[in-house]
Amino acid sequence: MTASLGFIGTGTITAALVRGLKASSLADTPVVLSPRNADLASALSTGLPGVRVARDNQAVIDEAERVILAVRPQIAEAVLRPLVIGPDTLVISLIAGLRIEAISAWTGARRVCRAVPLPFVEHRRDVVPVFPPEPEALALFDAVGRALPVADLAAFEVYSASSALMGTYFGILETAEAWAVTEGLPHADARTYLASLFGNLGDVLRDSTAPLHDLRVAHSTRGGLNEQVFARFCDARGHAALENGLRSVLDRIRAGR
Repeated sequence: MTASLGFIGTGTITAALVRGLKASSLADTPVVLSPRNADLASALSTGLPGVRVARDNQAVIDEAERVILAVRPQIAEAVLRPLVIGPDTLVISLIAGLRIEAISAWTGARRVCRAVPLPFVEHRRDVVPVFPPEPEALALFDAVGRALPVADLAAFEVYSASSALMGTYFGILETAEAWAVTEGLPHADARTYLASLFGNLGDVLRDSTAPLHDLRVAHSTRGGLNEQVFARFCDARGHAALENGLRSVLDRIRAGR
């Protein structure tokens, strides 16, 4: 029988992982959910085969050979300290900034790694950094996209900080949409156009191995409109603002050590 997988914390990422897993080559994996967020846990257990809800968090630990921790950092200590995790149980922490040493100290767990899955795991399109590169964790995330083995903590923290770009991506689109509407475009049409533009650019990036600089140049005619917008962006120190935002997130993550 496939080793069971337990989840402490039942939120957006847990739901995406469970749905992605159940549509993958590991669909037969038994899944045990914590009862927190009862509505979502119930929806997953009734809508997907081989998914059930345990009576409490410790029951998840006791019933699963592998456990994923997916609670908010602010409540992590309160949730984890009461738990007892055996030395043979693989623990995969998705808790941003939480050190492996803290998890071991609070729970007794000895096999602990960290990962940064994003909601795209539901559609098995995500690239998931895993530190340290525990083979069982790599196999799990390969099933819902691609696992990225990371041997160095500092590198893992850079990946973690990079994942904070999602809101900025949509913020850029939000700004462009609002500008287009003020210039007279219907809201729905502006959104449709920008969604197509950025979606297709994402496909270009995914399908290409060219350096990003080369892709930018290839999509910017010399003296043309794309070059002009990027020049204005740089003149306004947009690139510096982006770098500063990423640095601030990385500093926050490292301060959590």
